[in-house]
Amino acid sequence: MYGEDSARPRQRVRVLWLIKGLGPGGAEQLLLQAARVVDKDQFDYSIAYVRPDKTHLVPELEDAGIPTSRLGAGRRSRGAWARDLRDRLATVGIVHVHSPVLASAARVIAQTLPASTRPRIVTTEHNEWTSHRLPTRVANALTGPLDAHTWAVSDEVRETVWRPFQPRVEVLVHGIDREAVTTGVPDRETTRAELGIGDDEIVSLTVANLRRTKDYPTLLAAAKQAVDREPRLRFLAVGQGPLERELNDLHARSGLGERFVFLGFRRDIPAVMAAADIVTLSSAHEGLPVAIMEALAMGRPVVATAVGGVPTQVRNGVEGRLVPPGDPSALARALVELAGDAELRASMSAHALARSADFDIRRAVRAQEQRYLELLEPHR
Repeated sequence: MYGEDSARPRQRVRVLWLIKGLGPGGAEQLLLQAARVVDKDQFDYSIAYVRPDKTHLVPELEDAGIPTSRLGAGRRSRGAWARDLRDRLATVGIVHVHSPVLASAARVIAQTLPASTRPRIVTTEHNEWTSHRLPTRVANALTGPLDAHTWAVSDEVRETVWRPFQPRVEVLVHGIDREAVTTGVPDRETTRAELGIGDDEIVSLTVANLRRTKDYPTLLAAAKQAVDREPRLRFLAVGQGPLERELNDLHARSGLGERFVFLGFRRDIPAVMAAADIVTLSSAHEGLPVAIMEALAMGRPVVATAVGGVPTQVRNGVEGRLVPPGDPSALARALVELAGDAELRASMSAHALARSADFDIRRAVRAQEQRYLELLEPHR
């Protein structure tokens, strides 16, 4: 596919990253982090996505030098995206899929191509299989053996893959570009003033889309309990999603008022984190949350549920507190504890900064790129 004359310079390997949408979710954020550190001398990257309403990260990816395109754009037929995908698959050497439904489709569609133009398909499992609908799990179980390689972002995610398929899944812990996250962030006082936060308020920040898996009802219930015990606490949430109206109604009934504010989608998450004292996640399911990696890089203690890969990021009592999922009282107790103990927050902050070195996106990207080359070596 790439030529066999060793005297001629090798062409760059064409890699297509495939994802459902480019909204502000965790997998999408990991792609953006990776896009900034890929090896563009050896690889020619592009991204394809399907959902027209999820384009939030397109400008940042284009700025990083990774062209993006929406499959089926400009066509009215329902299956246009699949035809576009088949055309794209025939032009690349590696297809790296980051959405479980699209992964199943890509595997099947690739089989309709001649072997000479069929790409190697690799996938990354970003979330626990238990968070997927049953048809999605069945489709991945049936088509997964067609992968040339499969990664999971944590041991916990790998363990939720149906047991007969676990041996083919390799754990590759992802990360962030710590320098990019922390460079050029406005000072704490500037952002707090913009958000109307008082000097004596203790701010808990949640960065999570408004989806069932993030379990905002537990967070709101915990916030109510925590504020009743520690009035200095204030809650901010960055994210958007299908539950916006439902959660706004729940918030209105909670009586929290301005003590809990939904900020919607924001591009300046590090700036908002700089204004916070604690980063909180109440998720029922997780993979390896980018928000926690960013919190560690910003030196923010974390209060989170012990789900998915979270316990591999945060050690209970060291970088923060871990609590059981679905337990608002436990979450409230942890928040009140940290809000009332400045020395504990300072200690956890120092440990968080040190811990963030374990989550460097460059290491993960180099490992991925090495595997891309290994998979294509007989064809180069």
